Amino acid sequence: MDLLIHSGRVIDPANNVDDTLDVLVRDGVIAEIGRDLKTKKAKAIDATGQVVAPGLIDLHTHLRVPGQEYKETVATGTRAAAAGGFTTVCCMPNTSPPLHSREVVESLKERIAAEAVVTVAPVGAVSLDLRHENLSEMAALKECGCIGVSDDAVPVQDPAFMRRVFQYASMLELPVFLHCEKKTLVEGAAINEGRVSTLLGLKGMPREACEIALAENLILAKYTGCRIHILHVSTRGEVELVRRAKSEGVAISAEACPHHFALSDEIFVADGTPSYDTNLKMNPPLRTPDDVEAVIEGLKNGTIDAIATDHAPHARHEKEVEFDRALFGITGLETALGLTLRYLVEPGHLSLSQALSKLTSAPARIAQISGGSLTVGNRADLVVFDPAAEWAVTRDRTQSKSDNTPFLGSTLPGAVRAVIVAGRQVI
Repeated sequence: MDLLIHSGRVIDPANNVDDTLDVLVRDGVIAEIGRDLKTKKAKAIDATGQVVAPGLIDLHTHLRVPGQEYKETVATGTRAAAAGGFTTVCCMPNTSPPLHSREVVESLKERIAAEAVVTVAPVGAVSLDLRHENLSEMAALKECGCIGVSDDAVPVQDPAFMRRVFQYASMLELPVFLHCEKKTLVEGAAINEGRVSTLLGLKGMPREACEIALAENLILAKYTGCRIHILHVSTRGEVELVRRAKSEGVAISAEACPHHFALSDEIFVADGTPSYDTNLKMNPPLRTPDDVEAVIEGLKNGTIDAIATDHAPHARHEKEVEFDRALFGITGLETALGLTLRYLVEPGHLSLSQALSKLTSAPARIAQISGGSLTVGNRADLVVFDPAAEWAVTRDRTQSKSDNTPFLGSTLPGAVRAVIVAGRQVI
């Protein structure tokens, strides 16, 4: 049966469309876009007063499968993605075992086929067992569907090994998704190094840990010609390094996470009483207000290409401990759109179309995957949301298996009304 989404504000940044239109879906693809479309056998969705956009694409999701299903599963993670308006997520390789071989990836793909309600694109590991001693079989990973390789959560420390990673990945035309961090500078640390870490009596994570690693990787990428994607940019120095690398012709893209443009480390002392809320603990940590300003400016001027969630679910027993012992990471799939609207669109930093481009066409281009636009003939991945409708972030509402988010209790704009994946309505 056809699906007709009518009378909505259709925003398709890839095609410079922003108009009140109808969208007709037939046989899983975008069949027609125009005014007053008619069809005899269509299921109708009235999108009056709502936005119709390409389905959101997340470059940075942790599904925790295989091996950590007590935190998240393919089913719960993809339901959370759909609830947030995402129709495609790229899942990171730091699982148990890691996504380092054809066998592990093929097994994951079987679970995706059985459980997923949105498209899942695996990202392979750069090394066997995440030990950074032997390269993974990247050619086999690419053959079985990995859209890139990454050292996320276990950053490569040896530049000689990273050079080999870049050379191999470049030969295969695979992008490398990079977690830039020098671990010796952050050992035993828990939050951003600065005034707030001193007030809380916690060891701080200096910005130099990320900036030195990023600078090193940029030199290697320029030398090897490897295409790289910088994960979770969080400091002013990183924004400047990415900007400079782009001006020098390095094949680089970068993302920012909503928590890094929505919150600063000042939240730990916001009401005058130190907070040790472990749902505020993530890596990279919340930085200073100046860093938040720099990340927003980087999104505005195009230095930062995309918005990604770094959705990192953890079980409650892993967060309900002393701050030093709590694991890093927060969930993000269900709140990303709302935080983008609240902290980027409402203040006027980005137009709604510009913001959606960071969540749709830009991620599709970076990952070189289908989606990200409403071009006629493309697979029908769409989201319908009400940008003005407020919704509450509550434990009862969350679709993820975990609820480790500092935004619990918040009210955000952008209620998702419908999600269509390959022509099938999943919400």
